[in-house]
Amino acid sequence: MLSIIEQIKQGKLWDFHGGIHPAENKALSSKQAIKAAGIPQELILPLKQHIGSRGDIIVNIGDYVLKGQPLTQGDIAMCVPIHAPSSGTITAIEQRTTAHPSGLTDLCIVIATDNQDTWCHATQYPDYQDRDPAELIEAIRLAGIAGLGGAGFPTARKLQGGLGNVDILIINAAECEPYITADDRLMQDYADEVIEGIRILRHIISPKLTLIGIEDNKPDAIKALEACVNEDDNIIIRVIPTKYPSGSSKQLVKLLTGREVPSQARSTSIGVIMQNVGTAFAIKRAIVNGEPLIERVVTLTGEAFKQRGNVFALLGTPIAYLLEKFDYKADKKYPRVIIGGSLMGFTLPHANVPITKITNCILTPKRKELPLHTYEMACIRCSACADACPASLLPQQLQWYAKDKNYDKCEEYNLSDCIECGACAYVCPSEIPLVQYYRQAKAEIWERKQDEMSAERARQRFEAKQQRMDRDKAERENRFAKAATDRRQHMATAGGDDAVTAAIARVKAKQAAATDTATPTIKPAVAAAIAKAKAKQAASVSEEAIPDNSEMAALRKQRKLQAREQKAAKHAELMQQQTVTEQPPEQASDKKDAVAAAVARAKARKAAQQAQSTTETQPAVDAEPATEVNTDVAVDPKKAAVAAAVARAKARKAAQQQQPTAATEPTAEVNSDVANDPKKAAVAAAVARAKARKAAQQEQATAAAEPTVEVNTNVESDPKKAAVAAAVARAKACKAAQQQPTTAAEPTAEVNTNVESDPKKAAVAAAVARAKARKAAQQAQSTTETQPAVDAEPTTEVNTNVAVDPKKAAVAAAVARAKARKAAQQAQSTTEAQPAVDAKPTTEVDTDVAVDPKKAAVAAAVARAKARKAAQQANKVQPNIEEE
Repeated sequence: MLSIIEQIKQGKLWDFHGGIHPAENKALSSKQAIKAAGIPQELILPLKQHIGSRGDIIVNIGDYVLKGQPLTQGDIAMCVPIHAPSSGTITAIEQRTTAHPSGLTDLCIVIATDNQDTWCHATQYPDYQDRDPAELIEAIRLAGIAGLGGAGFPTARKLQGGLGNVDILIINAAECEPYITADDRLMQDYADEVIEGIRILRHIISPKLTLIGIEDNKPDAIKALEACVNEDDNIIIRVIPTKYPSGSSKQLVKLLTGREVPSQARSTSIGVIMQNVGTAFAIKRAIVNGEPLIERVVTLTGEAFKQRGNVFALLGTPIAYLLEKFDYKADKKYPRVIIGGSLMGFTLPHANVPITKITNCILTPKRKELPLHTYEMACIRCSACADACPASLLPQQLQWYAKDKNYDKCEEYNLSDCIECGACAYVCPSEIPLVQYYRQAKAEIWERKQDEMSAERARQRFEAKQQRMDRDKAERENRFAKAATDRRQHMATAGGDDAVTAAIARVKAKQAAATDTATPTIKPAVAAAIAKAKAKQAASVSEEAIPDNSEMAALRKQRKLQAREQKAAKHAELMQQQTVTEQPPEQASDKKDAVAAAVARAKARKAAQQAQSTTETQPAVDAEPATEVNTDVAVDPKKAAVAAAVARAKARKAAQQQQPTAATEPTAEVNSDVANDPKKAAVAAAVARAKARKAAQQEQATAAAEPTVEVNTNVESDPKKAAVAAAVARAKACKAAQQQPTTAAEPTAEVNTNVESDPKKAAVAAAVARAKARKAAQQAQSTTETQPAVDAEPTTEVNTNVAVDPKKAAVAAAVARAKARKAAQQAQSTTEAQPAVDAKPTTEVDTDVAVDPKKAAVAAAVARAKARKAAQQANKVQPNIEEE
């Protein structure tokens, strides 16, 4: 049985499935030799003009470039550079529309030519027979050569993949598509260079057999090639029948060798490599002449062209330049420019599209020449498309799945094997543009695969990174562990301790030293604070004979007292607001009363400080319990608060035993309890003022004659005041139990004790007493020398003391009010018979204060000034008072 090569040498041909015989229309452009298209003013060079990745730009805007100078570069086989087709200046690197069916833009380098066409330095290999194939393949790659038959596959990559794997080299000279004659004219005009390029390919690949497949409709090209081939070349020119698409790679391999290329595979997998005639010509120019791929043969055809033919067009030449130069007359009703042939070409969106490495034809048909399909009709299932498909596919099913975007089914039906020849659309009676559906589906599938590949690469990179990190971590841990082991061994050998243990010991030593240093500093301070608290507690117990648990108990009581004061203050403020609403406009506001009380408290504190120096010169007064309590309160208010709390506790127990005695003095009790709490005193005063105003309005005549009695009656008629009186009674009973029986008859001392147990209460009482002291001081000035007997009375004595000490005056005023209330109760039945009782100064002062608190506040300020003056005068008569 003969081998494939022997059968080919004997002239055997095979056939492929399907195929059509459309009108060729090649005579329009094949009669004239190839011309030079010239140099346009502007060249537009897309960075990607082939299958694969584009290179990196190595020029900048404004650079001057020479003809043949590389503009991009790349280090991989699937990346081929582009070169400057002519000398000029780079004016832009921007997005421009490219020759693609999508009509989208791509990054382009724009060169403004200078018409000098100055070449750069070129590397030539005229002795290529002595060169290594790898060196020649790299030279082909650097020359930017890609497949010029229309696919644009990098030639260097294809040659590299065929080294040692192929035994048959096929040169594709079929050029089966209608209208295109670029390869035909190239073989006729440059047959010797084409054959020289084939010899270079044979030197690189070293095949057993070289075939040139050419259709029988190119007799002139066949003669030109035969004239250039000799017996030593081992090149066979095989003429094949004209049939479309016999120029396709897989179909031509089937015709010449009888071998079928597997699905989704290349011809090199079956030992065959194929190159185009134009590619062989470009290889010869690159190796022998040192010219990179900067121009190619382009067919200008169609009835709209007045000058038809084939031209050498520089890459990047705008199609608009060629249309204008070769007299393109557009059909007014049917302006159309097609890149490629009538079956596989596509219409341009506009004429400012550049020539690229895969552009082989510009077709400008008129309306009658190539009628435009107006609409798509439904498929009639005639199976004409399946009969014409050269790849033995099912175009009808593929169209359905592509239209439905069922890309998995498209792949299942081998859509990737479609060569987009257009034979199915050509024979379709329903004028369905099948190729458009296939191209769109292919683009979508390719995009999806790219995404999957990107995701897979990302996954691989992530896994590699994780492995690297784990490996580094393990190495680092092993290194640390080894270092620790070596260190321990070294320490053990040297007789020392471990470094970690030593460091821990040093830290513990520092902590112990810090503890020892801080202990002597802290303990004395704590001891001093405890000793001070104990000393205060012992002092308070020794002075007052009152047990005191601790300093913290006093602080708690103080906080409770402050809370009660705040609550009472809020209540007093509400009561004052109610009082203000009832007062006429001419009366003073509560704010003035508060200011007056604050001023009175400040002056009372100052007077108390002054009284400390005078207590020693007044033994008679100091001997009284009230004076002693005042001194203690001025010294330590906390002790006074504690003492008041203890006194109240004892008072409750004594009240049960001394109820009759306490009941006889309700007025004093009320005053005592009010004095114990300044807020209660303020509330009581506000209530008293409100009731006094109401009583004054109801009984104006009686109130004018007996104001003191009315106020006292109102006070006693209030259940709240009765409760306060009961509390005061318990306090007085406690005091009476401790003192002699005669002490109970001395309300002044008892009241003073309760009043002075809290400085704030004393300040409240002082505000009331200052009003009384004012009038008492006026009377005391005139009666001190002439009426000694009156001075001996308790009320006059208290007034004199007020002039000396405001706090004592406050106590005396409280006593006076208590006595006045008691006298008023006794004198209720004999009011008309004993007017002298009402005429007492104390009762008069109480009436003024109760009737008009504003006047009392103003009088307090005046009383302080007069009290100072009366004190100076009273110093002269003080011995007489003490003797009495």
